[in-house]
Amino acid sequence: MEQEHWDVLIVGAGLSGVGAACRLQKHCPAKSYAILESRDDLGGTWDLFRYPGVRSDSDMFTLSYSFRPWTHAKAIAGGRAILTYIRDTARQYGVDEKIRFGCRVRAASWSSADARWTLEVERGPEREIVRPTCNFLVMCAGYYAYEDGYLPDFPGVERFRGRIVHPQKWTQDVEYAGRRVLVIGSGATAVTLVPELAKRAAHVVMLQRSPTYMIERPSTDGVADALRATLPQRAAYRLARWKNILLGAYFFRFCRRSPQSAKWLLLRRVRDALGPDYDVETHFAPRYNPWEQRLCLVPDGDLFRAIRNGRASVVTDRIATFTENGVALSGGGEIEADLVVAATGLVLQPLGGVRLNVDGADVDLAKTMIYKGAMFSDVPNLASVFGYANASWTLKADLICRYVARLLNYMDARGYRQCAPHNDDPGVTTSPLVDFSSGLYRRALDRLPKQGSKSPWRWRQNYARDLLMLKFGALDDVAMRFSNPSASLAAPRDRACAPGGAISAG
Repeated sequence: MEQEHWDVLIVGAGLSGVGAACRLQKHCPAKSYAILESRDDLGGTWDLFRYPGVRSDSDMFTLSYSFRPWTHAKAIAGGRAILTYIRDTARQYGVDEKIRFGCRVRAASWSSADARWTLEVERGPEREIVRPTCNFLVMCAGYYAYEDGYLPDFPGVERFRGRIVHPQKWTQDVEYAGRRVLVIGSGATAVTLVPELAKRAAHVVMLQRSPTYMIERPSTDGVADALRATLPQRAAYRLARWKNILLGAYFFRFCRRSPQSAKWLLLRRVRDALGPDYDVETHFAPRYNPWEQRLCLVPDGDLFRAIRNGRASVVTDRIATFTENGVALSGGGEIEADLVVAATGLVLQPLGGVRLNVDGADVDLAKTMIYKGAMFSDVPNLASVFGYANASWTLKADLICRYVARLLNYMDARGYRQCAPHNDDPGVTTSPLVDFSSGLYRRALDRLPKQGSKSPWRWRQNYARDLLMLKFGALDDVAMRFSNPSASLAAPRDRACAPGGAISAG
């Protein structure tokens, strides 16, 4: 059967993949492309997660697409509203017609002789192997494994007579109304779950090994509402977006440069929310400095309200062992529970677990360096979309997608078929990609690329700098190698199939 070929293949039909397709259509309209999605629907995270209260932990003026304004009243939105927004965007731009569902990419091999990637894809429930090809590969598969979340090896867990569920595996048959619920964890998922479960549960305990910094914000944006009431929609959206970008960047720098002042401010706000008699130092004062891990957002103070009214409580201790009725604590005592929710984190999985091979040699991602936060050293014609750790994911994702479009147009105009960043500066030293101390990143350091000590190898968590570099910066800098010229700029491009065709078995 005929092997299909596209100019560009996008892996993943979540927030990033849909955004990448929209940018490709706008800036590179002549390019053929398809989106390969392993699941049966689009939406990524926002279709996968079904636990109660699932919501954004970034404001929607920065989490939404810059080219399609967020018009809902709430700036901190629920998961279903975000999923609807992604689906509506895909439908409006015709991206939904380009998605091939049930196509899981397992491996990708680059051939410099052919200047193309050949993908190994499992298609459908029968897992038929098909091998489409493309000239450029854009990885939008997210940053974590969809199959399973992170679950520590808790001692005695087999003794527990109730139910244990990871939020990533939440299903509609999980019963919590009128029951004693124990939520293990203190990250964004736990902080989202606890106040929502507390509305119907008999009582909810959030058990944390160590505290997390939390910040209360209203779920609506008063400034944005005022702008929308007085200005045209797009102008109001842009101003609200930039207001939140700049405020977020300022607060991050403040936390990093004045950690003690930032800590005092954050804990002061928690004390104001919980009252002078609450033990804030034990339950809400982490051992690390602010923004060494991601801050947890508490919209409208819902977690603090659930604690104040007695519907929820926080315990800071370690689990000694599970028992028949709950968990025994290292510090003594037992928490009884009918349902345990293990909000213990995600499994970081770069590139969606896709194996890479370049001209017959396997790529060890941990031995590469990140280039402009978008590509990997010595890996040709591949961009990976990875958002910010200290701000909205989409801010960085959109910059990378716009950069890819610029790069493709630059190569076409000059007749190049191949580009790959390469470092030949001996003065560049390497360091871990992310300097956050959270377990999500620590557990994956041996699988992540490195960052370099100099630009363009530095992985900066700074939108303004990235905007200048990715949208306006030079494409032919000292680190980027363009090669493999086409036989003739005038020759028609090789295209083995129509853009809308289904993937064929190879």
